[in-house]
Amino acid sequence: MFRAVNHPQFVLYARPTFEQGPPRTRLREAWKRNLALQTHRPQTLTCPNGDKVRLPFSHDEYGRRIANLHAIMSDSDIPVVVLTSMHNIAYFSGFLYCSFGRPYALVVTHDHCTLVSANIDGGQPWRRSQCDNVIYTDWQRDNYWRAVKALVHGAKRIGVEADQLTLAMRDKAMDFLDSPELVDIAPAAMVSRMVKSSEERALIREGARIADLGGAAIREAIRVGAREIDVAIAGRNAMELEIADTFPNGEMRDTWVWFQSGLNTDGAHNPVTTRKLRSGDLLSLNAFPMISGYYTALERTLFLGEPDAATLKLWNANVAAHEHGLSLIKPGASCSGITGELNRFLEAEDLLKYRSFGYGHSFGVLSHYYGREAGLELREDIDTVLRPGMVISMEPMLWVPEGTPGAGGYREHDILIVTEDGAENITAFPYGPGANVIAA
Repeated sequence: MFRAVNHPQFVLYARPTFEQGPPRTRLREAWKRNLALQTHRPQTLTCPNGDKVRLPFSHDEYGRRIANLHAIMSDSDIPVVVLTSMHNIAYFSGFLYCSFGRPYALVVTHDHCTLVSANIDGGQPWRRSQCDNVIYTDWQRDNYWRAVKALVHGAKRIGVEADQLTLAMRDKAMDFLDSPELVDIAPAAMVSRMVKSSEERALIREGARIADLGGAAIREAIRVGAREIDVAIAGRNAMELEIADTFPNGEMRDTWVWFQSGLNTDGAHNPVTTRKLRSGDLLSLNAFPMISGYYTALERTLFLGEPDAATLKLWNANVAAHEHGLSLIKPGASCSGITGELNRFLEAEDLLKYRSFGYGHSFGVLSHYYGREAGLELREDIDTVLRPGMVISMEPMLWVPEGTPGAGGYREHDILIVTEDGAENITAFPYGPGANVIAA
């Protein structure tokens, strides 16, 4: 009896538990059986297992996105594009993959759109995408690239996402695809995602509403002695249950809360801990409902107990910066221009030295572990001009180090949809000391 041992390329056979014939004969027979298995195992397959499910957007919406990608391809004389990022594959196909060390692709030509997925996912990529699906197997190394090769049809000029293509993957592409010219289409694809359709804006509105519900659950759970994790769970549970009720056909994944207290408020992305809340704590509420890969957020400063004078001064100053920033969001304003104006505002208050990061960013298909429309962030080095249909946050943050009166992190965050003549704030949760001082 032999027991199989998994190996990336083939199956090795372990030493038998008892002797059966000469060792060399046993090994030769095992190797023959292994080769026979390899011969009958497919490199790729198709398996439309079940019916297509209802995706977060209509067929027309996905068609609009693919048409925009086709326009990018035509402008750059590219016959085929191989998308590899989670955000672009989700945006153009509807399927948000879970890599777990396996590569994925969306191969788009002017006539076809095909998702390349790993066999471990079964029929899920077929069901949750608007396009065709080819599955590659693990039986032989590089079956992924064999699947991609069959779909690019020998193209000598291929669009790729340079910011997603590792050196190892680039080398594989050059080897398997016969050294094509690789053209970076990531920046153009990002620009095509920046202006949101009416369907996208409707989903983002729901996300903002659900973030507000999560914020209310978080605020209700705040009390002396509660752990950060306990408060975070309350907010996450409230949001996930509401997402399940509002989007019953969607996948439940990735919604999370960062709830920080005391010293832990100094970083915007500090993870939740088991620290217990104390009277006199500065608090930071960060609720992130995720709907089909679409990120929305609510972030607020709170205080447990009675704030001291230094804390109130800093908190009110950041609220003033937030409100000034909200007034600057409008079509025709540039990201760098808004940033410069807010820098001057904080400099006048002698607070610019405490500014932590950029003042806001785009929304859409993004997450803390994939994707971002980096060309639409409120920073000094980005000159993108706001247009109707863009969705952007206003979120100034001050970080005051320990040992300084009022030490901690102060942050407010609203989501705005740029309109024809201004911007609509779709975040309703109140901000400032008048609303978010919690009795100890």
